[in-house]
Amino acid sequence: MTDKPVVRPYGSWISPLSAQRIAEAGVGLSFVRADGERVYWLEGRPRERGRSVLMRYRNGEIREVLPPQFDVRSRVHEYGGGAYAALGGLVVFSHFPDGTVWLVGDDGEPRRITPDAPLRYADFAFARDGIYAVREDHRGAGEPVNSVVLLNPDRTGEGEPVCMGRDFYAAPRPGPDGRLACIAWDHPDMPWDATELLLDGESVAGGPGESVLQPSWSADGRLHYISDRSGWWNLYVHDSEGGTALKPMAAEFAGPLWGLGAQSYRCLDDGDTVVRYESDGNVFVERLRSGLFETGFSRPSCPVPFNGGWAVLGVDADRPARLDLLHEDGRRETLARSAPDDPDPAFVSRGEAVSFPTSGGRTAHAWFYAPKNPGFAAPAGERPPLVVRSHGGPTGASDNGYSPAIQYWTTRGFAVVDVNYGGSTGYGRAFRQQLYGQWGVIDVDDCCAAATWLADSGKVDANRLVVRGGSAGGYTTLAALAFRDVFKAGASLYGIGDLKALARDTHKFESRYLDRLIGPLPETEAIYDARSPLLHADGISCP
Repeated sequence: MTDKPVVRPYGSWISPLSAQRIAEAGVGLSFVRADGERVYWLEGRPRERGRSVLMRYRNGEIREVLPPQFDVRSRVHEYGGGAYAALGGLVVFSHFPDGTVWLVGDDGEPRRITPDAPLRYADFAFARDGIYAVREDHRGAGEPVNSVVLLNPDRTGEGEPVCMGRDFYAAPRPGPDGRLACIAWDHPDMPWDATELLLDGESVAGGPGESVLQPSWSADGRLHYISDRSGWWNLYVHDSEGGTALKPMAAEFAGPLWGLGAQSYRCLDDGDTVVRYESDGNVFVERLRSGLFETGFSRPSCPVPFNGGWAVLGVDADRPARLDLLHEDGRRETLARSAPDDPDPAFVSRGEAVSFPTSGGRTAHAWFYAPKNPGFAAPAGERPPLVVRSHGGPTGASDNGYSPAIQYWTTRGFAVVDVNYGGSTGYGRAFRQQLYGQWGVIDVDDCCAAATWLADSGKVDANRLVVRGGSAGGYTTLAALAFRDVFKAGASLYGIGDLKALARDTHKFESRYLDRLIGPLPETEAIYDARSPLLHADGISCP
């Protein structure tokens, strides 16, 4: 490559990132846990057909905990999560192929503790009298039955039900005095609509219009939880006053409960609490008694304390995810990387937070990425084509953590805008509820508005706008092509074309999701038909 950039049209630049390289290189890092001097995490490995591998760091050594036939994942609530827990040198985990639960000690042989049956388990928690878990029973006709059960680690069994009768459960957490906290909710609510915090089976917080998440206990026996009763997911401590916010602010201390086992705060042995929260797209970590906690990442997870320091999983705008240890003596040690090498910063386009006007006098948000490749320049006066990305969920969000799937486009001379349309998380309950009854309208409006606003601002070519997305984002893509005339092309990956088919065929967790997003069936069947791109394919006039 010469020092002088080659002049070529936007979109035709030669990139160092191939699709094959992106698909093969990325290792998923998740669910960091600590047990004394041990630090555990999961690695999702594409080269092993997506197998989720339990890893352990101890006394300077990194190793796989389990033999290669084991896959540590769960399918409770279909999306899984919370697939293992560790305490006192023991690890309990869910084996993905058959849903059975296993127990393994330090460097020992795994031992199965649940029968081979159509049962799923997740969100484990060790207690004095056994191991708590969320169980999903698929043996009967109709919907599977969810409950909280107590497993006996010394023998094989299905588990003794301790909480049952609700449609869904999550986060069983035993306190130091033996009391059990968990959350529960029922159809038609999703866990970001309304949940209840149960203490020994009795409701102590939450209910209609309030989403309660992530119960946890401090060493002195105080029950903490996250609630959006203020309009934002904030951290509370349970008390006789109905709960007191520990740091009330217009910020999100949690995200939507798609998967089990999330922990965005941790109660420390010294009585302090470390929290992670997000405000205006920025992520902060703080110890409530002593102030901001510097992790070295722009988008860190909540730090996990271990004997000797902190384990932090994070990502930056210009580097892929990695897991670092922050030792008490000031050393920083990297345990795992999602990619073997960091990209050349000269090729990395960093996401810029933008907000823009959209329908109904609203404001929506996005991350904008300009084309970047030091080897090429565009002809004078040319503006780049734009790829509009619509995230899945639709109750979800995009962030500006390094994404090779975005850099694939920017290094080729495309601009990208990753849209957080009305209904996205990270901006409070009111913003999240903009999509109630309006899926297929608000999301489409906001993706179209992002494209036209960038074109009107002179940042992209108004005649070269394309849209893409997967799952719910694929539906938004198809709807944008069928019902609007903004884009020149679209790519729907595993998207939804027929909304009634989705309502008929989806799993229990999502089976009433559309009641909020569109309306209940059969009363609103006409709306389902009106917003199903499959029934309006004649409105699509581009590839």
